[in-house]
Amino acid sequence: MFSSIVEAVFSHGERTPDKLCIADDKTSLTYAEYADAVKRYVTVYEKLGVRRGDHVVMEAKQSTDYLASELALQLMGAVFVPVENKCAETKIASFADRVKASVVVTVKDDAEGRYVTYDRVAELFGEAEAVRDYTLPEKDTVSEILFSTGTTGREKGIILTHGNDIALAENVMYGVEMEKDNVEMIPSPMNHSHGLRRYYANMYNGSTVIILGSVMDVRRFFSNMETYGVNSMDLVPAALAVLLRLSKGKLADYADTLRYLQLGAAPLPEADKNAVCALLPKTRIYNFYGSTESGCTCIYNFNVAEPKKNCIGKPTHNTRLLVVDDDRVPFESNPEKTGALATAGGMNTLGYFEDEEETSRVLADGIVYSNDIGYVDGDGDVILLGRRGDVINVGGNKVSPEEIEDAAKKIDGIADCGCIPVEDSAKGHVPKLFVEMVKGREFDMKAIRSALAATLEPYKVPVYIVEIEKIPRSYNGKLLRKELKD
Repeated sequence: MFSSIVEAVFSHGERTPDKLCIADDKTSLTYAEYADAVKRYVTVYEKLGVRRGDHVVMEAKQSTDYLASELALQLMGAVFVPVENKCAETKIASFADRVKASVVVTVKDDAEGRYVTYDRVAELFGEAEAVRDYTLPEKDTVSEILFSTGTTGREKGIILTHGNDIALAENVMYGVEMEKDNVEMIPSPMNHSHGLRRYYANMYNGSTVIILGSVMDVRRFFSNMETYGVNSMDLVPAALAVLLRLSKGKLADYADTLRYLQLGAAPLPEADKNAVCALLPKTRIYNFYGSTESGCTCIYNFNVAEPKKNCIGKPTHNTRLLVVDDDRVPFESNPEKTGALATAGGMNTLGYFEDEEETSRVLADGIVYSNDIGYVDGDGDVILLGRRGDVINVGGNKVSPEEIEDAAKKIDGIADCGCIPVEDSAKGHVPKLFVEMVKGREFDMKAIRSALAATLEPYKVPVYIVEIEKIPRSYNGKLLRKELKD
């Protein structure tokens, strides 16, 4: 239908010019106004010296000007390179040097040289006229480079085309059964693939996006719900946890109006899953599975009477999912015959920026190979057991560490936990569980093991259970299992 997200916005600007397109904490724009803003930002970045093929690093903001700038750069044929808000100066400089950025846009006031502040961009925008002559991007040209936000080692730059963005938008749009009158609130960071792809889906669909700075501002969160008639939203699990804690059950007031809630980027704690399902019993609550390299490849609505354990749902619109052996040969999988998950489809990255070795390790013939282990059940649902090296082979029985963690989190007094495999002379490997206790509660290894034995098969019960002060997690709530192994 469209070859790029900017083409979709322009098309909707002509067909539904007065429809609300996007709003942030300060500004709201119709599709016609947003399309005009994009064309004016082209003039701005031309004055700043940006040319076709240039890379432009932008410090992310939860704002319409940031997102309109992205589309303007892509319309010009430049490559958008977002970095996280309040990113360290040395890290921004490192990214800029790696991609040989012609311009770096930051929120800082002391920008000089190739660095430009948003204030300066705003000044130029006030004087700019909309560009008249332009050529819409072709689907196979590069639109952006997303740097992964790993906590160790060098971040990888994932190269995406306009065609990738469209395929990703379709995966989200069809996956959540998005309607034309969709009004979706997105507080997720807009440098991260999770937030960007939900924004793309709504722009492709011609619906409305409400950008929120942070769920910490609960008053504005619920004000937006009323002002804009929000009927869907996207949250990372860490943001949901904050919202549940601060809103004191107020989400239940929208049980009849919220069509769906999207979650992803990290596993959802069992307690939060139960809490949100209780507050929103009629709402479709989706968990998306995917990586920055291949995007939203499986989707599962877990707000059902009997959700499947470890299920990530069925492949999305443009996804062909494969289960492969150690030689990357696909096979028919089942609970007794598991393998690594791989995905093929138009959403897959071209590779990693200037890193052929890492690209060949993950990508071959358009297929992205993951380290996730799982199988497809009789219903066509994908069951995820865990990461390669994390799945525990106990005497030939494959054990998901997440299943043990989910069971442990239900035990009164346990605040958080993490499970890893450790070597065992008799069984090969056995589970070892680290637990973080609720403040003031006493650690009782025997009581925890007894509680786990009541819900898990004997071979799944951890042989070792130890207390830890704090379970290591990333900024978005992902368990840093490697740190438990070190």
